[in-house]
Amino acid sequence: MRRGEMAKLTQLIDNDVFRAFATYATIVLLKMMLMSLLTAYYRITRKAFANPEDTASFGKGENAKKYLRTDADVERVRRGHLNDLENIVPFLGIGLLYALSGPELSTALLHFRIFVGARIAHTFAYMIPLPQPGRGLSWAVGYAVTISMAYRLLSSVLYL
Repeated sequence: MRRGEMAKLTQLIDNDVFRAFATYATIVLLKMMLMSLLTAYYRITRKAFANPEDTASFGKGENAKKYLRTDADVERVRRGHLNDLENIVPFLGIGLLYALSGPELSTALLHFRIFVGARIAHTFAYMIPLPQPGRGLSWAVGYAVTISMAYRLLSSVLYL
């Protein structure tokens, strides 16, 4: 790296909005990673596996085949994880561009915090499960935050 490139990278890391984005992005990524562990936990405790090789410890033949099945609890966790993928990935892309567009720190923090809170609430609503509209509202709030960042980003750097 040349000297000028290093200075630009240091400026980015010293940017409060970027650091806030990095913090909240890390939180939701860790939350999403936790869903993988939760899926594995439910698969093991419910003895419900998707692949034949995963049932090897239960013997061979018909005995192992009975563990090659779906389970309602495993599927619920998997749907929650899929919903994370569908919502956190757009947040990461749009949120990064938004953070780099120079928004006010207080506005950016509001976006990031509401999104993270909404995703955590969505996970609890999905896993407990809580009655609707709790899960739907938490999804809608997080989605609206991402749309709001996209709108503000496009409004500030529009090159159409």
